[in-house]
Amino acid sequence: MSKRDELIVKYAADLKEKCGVTPDLDLLRKVTIGCGPAIYNKDSSTVSATSESELATVRNSFLIKKLGLADNAKLDAAIDKVMEQYGRSNRSKYRVVVYYLLAVHFGKESIYA
Repeated sequence: MSKRDELIVKYAADLKEKCGVTPDLDLLRKVTIGCGPAIYNKDSSTVSATSESELATVRNSFLIKKLGLADNAKLDAAIDKVMEQYGRSNRSKYRVVVYYLLAVHFGKESIYA
């Protein structure tokens, strides 16, 4: 099993156990590939829910640029909802899981088709 496949298994487990979501493994694989080499770096593979600059990166780089959403208060509300769903006390929030949940939240799975 490749390192990426091992990570996908880990992400799927987080979605199921910590978020209560049964993941679409095909979509999860595509989101993982879309994150590129960032998934292999300890710092860039996670999202800090307490860092304003980190949350701004999620909003600007993923929601606005990747998903093509308009910059408005709904974006911050969605990020907050996903962080709550993932569990605020959970220190390791994988970027791929956060992006997966946001893509599903906004119905933008087709971006990865």
